[in-house]
Amino acid sequence: MELQQMRYVVAVAETGSFTRAAERCFVVQSALSHQVAALERELGVRLFARTSRRVEITAAGESFLASARVALDAAERAGVEAAAAAGRVRGALRLGIIPTVTALDVPAALRRFRSAHPQVTVSLRVDASDALVAAVRAGESDVALLGLPEGPPPSGVRSRELLRERLVAAVGPDHPLRGRARIDLAVLADETFGDFPAGSPGRAQSDRAFAAAGLRREVAFEAPTSEVLLGLVREGLAVAMLPEGVVAAADGVAALPVTRGPARVQYLAWSDLNPRPAALAFLDLVADASP
Repeated sequence: MELQQMRYVVAVAETGSFTRAAERCFVVQSALSHQVAALERELGVRLFARTSRRVEITAAGESFLASARVALDAAERAGVEAAAAAGRVRGALRLGIIPTVTALDVPAALRRFRSAHPQVTVSLRVDASDALVAAVRAGESDVALLGLPEGPPPSGVRSRELLRERLVAAVGPDHPLRGRARIDLAVLADETFGDFPAGSPGRAQSDRAFAAAGLRREVAFEAPTSEVLLGLVREGLAVAMLPEGVVAAADGVAALPVTRGPARVQYLAWSDLNPRPAALAFLDLVADASP
């Protein structure tokens, strides 16, 4: 039994197709099929039930798949740790980021990281902070950049605070408040808002600020990204509470500082349960870049 055979089985199981598995593994389909068949003969079981049109993993295949993933992960870690012991960092870095991260110039940080560690492959996941925290806890992401309301740090992960900031009000080009030097949160209470989905960390930042001030507001538009919210603001459909750096980079939108406005804290989060060398190297890079 060879590791490459295990990789082929995992690829077939995940893609549901020998053809797509061969494309993923950069091998011709006949060679992949031959190796899977050879493994089945060695094990004495069928790992996949297949016809000319369908491929389904068998019960024996499911059992083998779980062990194969463990073995492949162990083999990858062994190679990574051996390289680290020799002073080289290799393997993969799975980095999660919120769409509105401003505490770190992510492309510039990755340029420095790749320059120092060219053998590391980097996969990026852009998502909401709660989903990214869950991914780090589950071992699906190595490091995440988060934006959360003021309060306790994220639970179940290690974290370091990167930046505290007040959100600003984003208003369109024809909005009556445009040009004001500063406004109080109460001035915005009667405005129509666009905001992130209810229950999300991005939405909680503004909800908590209005609740603390004893104010109610109307959220008429919910959107998952700041780009969509800024489009609504630009068209005069709503105002939005967003990080100043995000608003400043948008055309046709003005940023107004808000007294008693929402605040958020940006964190760097990771798991200390057997972190990969690439993750530790990235954490060191961010620490060196921090003021």
